[in-house]
Amino acid sequence: MEIKGKIILSLPEQSGVSKSGNNWKKREYVLETMETYPKKVHFDLFGERADQYPLNVGEVVTLSFDIESREYNGRWYTGIRGWKVDKEGAATPEAAAGVPFAPPAPVDFAQSSPEEDIPF
Repeated sequence: MEIKGKIILSLPEQSGVSKSGNNWKKREYVLETMETYPKKVHFDLFGERADQYPLNVGEVVTLSFDIESREYNGRWYTGIRGWKVDKEGAATPEAAAGVPFAPPAPVDFAQSSPEEDIPF
């Protein structure tokens, strides 16, 4: 699923060690949609995505996410876990590499002669 909005809150990074001895980290954010009646959405980026997508308050983003619910002591908890973030106005990979982006030129089929036609 996807949602677009503005980052209005960035919470401190949390980290720890799991029962199996693996290190983990997560960053939590609050996004506000840009609708007539804005909604606030709390989500987190877990593991390597916490470093892969650093977000700042005020940025407009499109968040791709999964919703997951789990039970603990007879109560149910729902979380929104982001897996991809596209920042509005972010540079394309070509522009980031210093290569200017240009769409391919249109092909003019009217100028070809019958001898140049390929039979397959």
